[in-house]
Amino acid sequence: MTHTHAVTTHGELVTKRYVSWARDEHLREWTALQALARHAPDLGPAPVSLDPSGPVLVMSRVGGRPLAGALTPVELDGLATALGQLWALPTADLQPIPLTGLLPRVRADIASYCAVGVIGAAYEAAATWLSGPEVDSLFLPGTPVIGHGDPNLSNYLWDGSRVRIVDFEDSGVSDLSFELANLVEHLAGRETDWSGFAGRFPVDQRRLLTARRLWAMFWLTLLRPGGPAEHRNPPGSGERQGERVLGLLRRG
Repeated sequence: MTHTHAVTTHGELVTKRYVSWARDEHLREWTALQALARHAPDLGPAPVSLDPSGPVLVMSRVGGRPLAGALTPVELDGLATALGQLWALPTADLQPIPLTGLLPRVRADIASYCAVGVIGAAYEAAATWLSGPEVDSLFLPGTPVIGHGDPNLSNYLWDGSRVRIVDFEDSGVSDLSFELANLVEHLAGRETDWSGFAGRFPVDQRRLLTARRLWAMFWLTLLRPGGPAEHRNPPGSGERQGERVLGLLRRG
C-alpha cells in the first residue's frame, strides 16, 4: 500500500507530512479545512498552518473513534448529519475532483481482462453497460458539493454523540451522486445496511444507481484475481464483488 503522508500528534495539534503530493493533496486538504473553519468549524480539524515547502500541514486534533464494521442506527444518523453539513457548504476556492478519469480507467481494465465464472459474467455485463449511453450521463452537470474523496469509514470519527470528518487530502468539488455512491460502494462499508440512507439527501436516484454501478465495477477491477487489492482482502472477495456488480446491473 502506498502511504501519502505521515502523521504525528503533540497535545491538541496534529502534524501531517505529505510523502507524495502529485495531486496537490496538501492544498486540497488545507483549502477544505479552511472552508470548514468558515462555515462548519466543529465538523473537522481546524487548520493551523501550512508549510508548502515540506509540505507540512498542522491542524487541531479531533477526538473520537473511527467508524467501522456494521454501523448502528445512531452512528448512521451521525454520519448522515455530518455529510449533510459537508455537502451543504459552498464549493468556492476548491479544486475539482477529477471524476472523468474514473470512467476510462474502468473501461480499460474491463476490456483487457478475461475471466470465468461469476467474475467473467460480471466483466462481460460490465463491458456491455460501459459501452452504452447511460454511463456518460454521469458527466453531465449534477449537484456540486464539497466531496471528501475518500469515504473509508475510518475517516469518520464517532465520539458517542456525533461524527466528525478527517483526512481531506482527496477532497474537492464533486457531485452528490458520485459521493453517495462512493460511500455506499466502498469496501469499508460492506457490513453496513445502507437501505434508505441515500433517501436522506436530495439526490436523483437514477443518477445514483448509475454512479454506484461504476464504483462497483471499479472495485471489481481491484478485487479480481491478480488485482491490486486481491491480496489485502479475504478469499472470495472478487467473486462477491462480481455478484454485487451483476445485482446492481439487474436493477431497473
